[in-house]
Amino acid sequence: MPGPTPTPVASDPSLPARVDVVVIGGGIIGASTALELAERGHSVLLAEKGEIGAEQSSRNWGWVRLSLRDPREIPLMIEALRIWEGLEERTGRKLGYTRCGILFAAAGERSRAGYENWARHLEPHQIACNVIDGQDFDDLLPGHRITTNGALFTPMDGRAEPQWAAPAIAEAARDRGAHLVTGCAVRALDVEAGRVTGVFTETGRVACDAAVLAGGAWSRLFAGNAGIELPQLKVLNTVLRTSPVEGGPETSAWTDDFAIRKRADGGYTIATGEGNVVDIVPDSFRLMRQFFPALKAEWNALQFRLSDRWWTEMRMKRRWRPDEVTPFEGARILDPDPHGRLRDASWAAARKAFPVLEGARIEQSWAGLIDVTPDAVPVISAVDEVPGFHIATGFSGHGFGIGPGAGRLMADIVTGKPPVVDPHELRLSRFHDGSPIRIMEGF
Repeated sequence: MPGPTPTPVASDPSLPARVDVVVIGGGIIGASTALELAERGHSVLLAEKGEIGAEQSSRNWGWVRLSLRDPREIPLMIEALRIWEGLEERTGRKLGYTRCGILFAAAGERSRAGYENWARHLEPHQIACNVIDGQDFDDLLPGHRITTNGALFTPMDGRAEPQWAAPAIAEAARDRGAHLVTGCAVRALDVEAGRVTGVFTETGRVACDAAVLAGGAWSRLFAGNAGIELPQLKVLNTVLRTSPVEGGPETSAWTDDFAIRKRADGGYTIATGEGNVVDIVPDSFRLMRQFFPALKAEWNALQFRLSDRWWTEMRMKRRWRPDEVTPFEGARILDPDPHGRLRDASWAAARKAFPVLEGARIEQSWAGLIDVTPDAVPVISAVDEVPGFHIATGFSGHGFGIGPGAGRLMADIVTGKPPVVDPHELRLSRFHDGSPIRIMEGF
């Protein structure tokens, strides 16, 4: 069963000879960056090796959440929520954005206490967020059969449609003058006198003053060929969607066994609450020391396996010249198989929790590869070693909701404008300057 199909976006027929900025990667981060830059009057090329939004940007849960984020992400996510509120009007296209609130069910006293502690991070921002139970919980999830010790509820959280969002934002960037090409891999940077002067694509060179790498799960490979060490691994998450259901919950919810959110088509997107798959690959050993704190913290939520992914990545070139075919051209779209057992378990748990789902059927299931960093916090940063090169990646499963805010911050950094939030905690150099790797609250 193939993965979800994002709204098709036609490619421009040819490359521009020169732009101010090339954005590498057409997911929601790259598209949002391109839109921000184009609206500010900069010439932009958004280049995607496959199709716009075809990888993790269309395969995620569709949550737009502030709740349970690492505190380092909170200011940027608040900005992202402001942007989401007006994004349909701004782009002139449907994104399916709805403020519905999200519930995180507590399995026991320890979980509840953790949620109460996390909620304090929002107090300085005067944003409603609290632990609820009893009738308040029942009112938000009518007809549920969830056993819980309360739940964290953030009314400001919302949902949107992943298959619509990145294409809509990319088309809006083109409306503002951005160039947009698909099926065209950027192979390498062109660096002269130590700084970026252009990029080499599979169909030719484009001159530019700056490049932004927003390549998701491919970012480490591209950065490595440019001589930049970017610690990043991939985690597989399995998702399904159902047929339309009458009388199901409007509020999105998470439990240990499943996560659920209503779709614009009347069905539901359901995924495993905990249960991500980690394929053991050569980078697992190269990056073991940096990822050890995350491994220790998330051990119970990860399932390790040795699969064909080992051989795929072992054979993959890690260095190449601009005139050579790259791994990006060999895998236009990452479309991994869903994990059948985890899919079936989440579906069974969701039907048990919501009897209204008993008459529904699975219409589609898929998996996506999430780009993760050692501290589960993204990199949104200039690259000090190569002036003109910037990276926005490693969103660790949090990228869809924060995407519009990340695009605004990345555009600020590229153009030298005062940043919308302090980007210090998101700098790439934190992984190389002796800073301790901190694993904090969040998922």
